Amino acid sequence: VFFSQMGWGDLGAFGEPSKETPNLDQMAAEGMLFLDFYTASPLCSPSRAALLTGRLPVRNGFYTTNAHARNAYTPQDIVGGIQDSELLLPELLKKAGYINKIIGKWHLGHRPQFHPLRHGFDEWFGSPNCHFGPYDNREHPNIPVYRDWEMIGRYYEDFKIDPKTGEANLTQLYLQEALDFISKQQASQQPFFLYWAIDATHAPVYASKQFLGTSQRGLYGDAVREIDDSIGRILRHLQQLGISENTFVFFTSDNGAALISAPKQGGSNGPFLCGKQTTFEGGMREPAIAWWPGHIPAGGVSHQLGNVMDLFSTSLSLAGLQPPSDRQIDGIDLLPVILQGKLIDRPIFYYRGNEMMAVRVGLYKAHYWTWSNSWEEHGKGTDFCPGQSVPGVTTHTQEEHTHLPLLFHLGRDPGEKFPLSFDSEEYQQAMERISGIVQQHKDNLVPGEPQLNVCDKAVMNWSPPGCEKLGKCLKVPESDPQKCSWPH
Repeated sequence: VFFSQMGWGDLGAFGEPSKETPNLDQMAAEGMLFLDFYTASPLCSPSRAALLTGRLPVRNGFYTTNAHARNAYTPQDIVGGIQDSELLLPELLKKAGYINKIIGKWHLGHRPQFHPLRHGFDEWFGSPNCHFGPYDNREHPNIPVYRDWEMIGRYYEDFKIDPKTGEANLTQLYLQEALDFISKQQASQQPFFLYWAIDATHAPVYASKQFLGTSQRGLYGDAVREIDDSIGRILRHLQQLGISENTFVFFTSDNGAALISAPKQGGSNGPFLCGKQTTFEGGMREPAIAWWPGHIPAGGVSHQLGNVMDLFSTSLSLAGLQPPSDRQIDGIDLLPVILQGKLIDRPIFYYRGNEMMAVRVGLYKAHYWTWSNSWEEHGKGTDFCPGQSVPGVTTHTQEEHTHLPLLFHLGRDPGEKFPLSFDSEEYQQAMERISGIVQQHKDNLVPGEPQLNVCDKAVMNWSPPGCEKLGKCLKVPESDPQKCSWPH
């Protein structure tokens, strides 16, 4: 289960005051809560690429070299996407006889060669991009919704989202797809991998009619309540079919809550600094729950440093498969942590585009670069840290600290407000250990071919496969490749 920009502080189990996530809270009570779980990027596309390849975006190509330390993703005009040379989790699971389905947002490129069914998935119901729009179909085409190989309509035209009220029944469609898929695989005794990647909490936020107006938190809370209800229904479905003890379920998010759209269209990152787009804790520390009745002891809480890339290695381990040995895999197998309560010593690297911004080792986090966003963007109203200015930390120019990193102890200071004194013994001892780990990481790093450098209006979703049958093909403009501009 993988969500768009739900924040660490959005779940009752993590302390959200209105306690509107009873199903996720119960999932945590019956399973294991990860308090120190991270994504691989503070943005959607790179973190999805990392989840499915087990590799940092700087290795799998989901980054840009157009400018230093820039967040880049896959808008409609992106030329790149997931390369054939990358091995995705569903491709590998096929070797163990798994049937694989993606429901929701793919976001790893929308041109035909990047289609999920070309990269290990057997079924798809969802969309290649986020549900932005409505567009005029002249400057921008509306985003297509696919069933397997072909589009079956477009957002806003055939799949309605009311821009005024936020009403859309997409989460209910995605829920029904999940329940039907699970039933079908159970009936044929088929092992399955379901990637439920819904995006109702991504602005423009939406919820179904029966959930609208039911939350203390406004429309965003309505979306969270519907997601929570859906997860409860999926877990109960597994139990009713008698396969819950054979099904490993993991819940997490692709990046922290987007504070630029808060408070009306954004979530909560709890006590953490800033949000999506930044490499502060609010941008990259995620809610995470593992659930596997009869295997995971109920009510577990882990301080294991985890990452979405670990889901790649852990899933392979569950299927009895080895990760590929011909490439660097950044994910680790979490089964010893989940089943035996072990703790595995490993660092967390915080990347923004082509730059390693920070690293966490144990309870210490060292910032080698700080930047929230530029003064120019900030002046236009783009604020990734609203109400949270920490002098010298939430900087509006890119500040290099590679010779003397800013160091925080996240146990005592989860909000990254009090850097340790450079001349303290604690600073020197911690940095001695961290420096060696960073040096080793940089020495062994072979960056992948950057996929997010080139944009071209001609590659947008003008005439996706299946558009002819629906009369939904649009005129393709002349090709005009440009360097994509990534402002932050």
